[in-house]
Amino acid sequence: MKPLALERGGPFDGRVVIVTGHTGFKGSWLTEWLLMLGAQVVGIALPPPSSPSLFDQLGLASRIEHHILDICDREALSRLVRETQPDFVFHLAAQPLVRRSYSEPVETWATNVMGTTHVLDALRALGFDYRREGRHCTGVFITSDKCYENREWVYGYRENDALGGHDPYSASKAAAEIVIAAYRRSYFEASGERSSVGIAAVRAGNVIGGGDWAVDRIVPDCIRHLSAGAEIPVRNPWATRPWQHVLEPLGGYLQLAAAIDEALASYNQPRLRQLCSAFNFGPALNANQSVGVLVEEVLKYWPGSWLDESGGQAPHEASRLNLVSDKAFHELAWSWTWDFHQVVARTIRWYKEVAASPSEARRLTQADIRAYCAARAC
Repeated sequence: MKPLALERGGPFDGRVVIVTGHTGFKGSWLTEWLLMLGAQVVGIALPPPSSPSLFDQLGLASRIEHHILDICDREALSRLVRETQPDFVFHLAAQPLVRRSYSEPVETWATNVMGTTHVLDALRALGFDYRREGRHCTGVFITSDKCYENREWVYGYRENDALGGHDPYSASKAAAEIVIAAYRRSYFEASGERSSVGIAAVRAGNVIGGGDWAVDRIVPDCIRHLSAGAEIPVRNPWATRPWQHVLEPLGGYLQLAAAIDEALASYNQPRLRQLCSAFNFGPALNANQSVGVLVEEVLKYWPGSWLDESGGQAPHEASRLNLVSDKAFHELAWSWTWDFHQVVARTIRWYKEVAASPSEARRLTQADIRAYCAARAC
């Protein structure tokens, strides 16, 4: 299977695509990319979680069908999905922060588990209509690399490793994975009749890139403190993470969705069984670097200094994470494209150029997407 090309006329051109969580960092990048592919994007999310936000910097509200809606509102969500009649659904809406999950555990579980259940159930209802009409829909459900039971080992986690979680966030993502698998087996696997809905769950490493303004994430924290001429506080400099540019997993999600759509259209049951499952999208091994190394790499492009604050009291966070993405390589011909140094350099360049000229955010974002697609095609 060839990498997804950046061109109209492909599987998303003219198709209706729902993106939940489109006002967030990853959701905004995905929405911009889908627009470049010719998709008719319908966004469902809460208001942007930060100010500034990439969503506002890209001017997305006026360029898509934009809905402010809480996925915990089951009836409103189901009604909108049925009215929209999507060809694809990318579910990104979530409470995405580990430390916030400690202070808001109930809200985290409500959004990450029950919100995901509501999206799945809306697709279940849609599937009945589509089966009668001979149509189909592909759903890609984004969870997290933190859904695995963390052993703090040096080995990478594979899709069939045990799920679990120490903190409310990680546990909620593991629970969401169980819900997704249960819906797939109960409602979306063909049993004597043609499949109308195909769904997959995807787990990515730690993503960075221009336009992330979230509180309590290391790169936005770096940018805020560097912009103010202040030292960067680093609470866990020895923790390792699989850093990758946001476009890496998003490209995988798009490629997986396109493959499922093709298999549904041709009713290729063996292929659907392979694709409608869980997939990791992680970087090369040399991208597994400590937070301290990441900060030092950032300072190569935006000089400053950082302060080790690891001695303070802080909630538990995993010290070591690593993903194995062999399945994505074999099933989708997907693999990482930009190495650790390229990712950091491109990310900081985005922030520096937007700081100098805020109106350049859309052009820079589109330029990164084009550069990534060109590199993938090599």
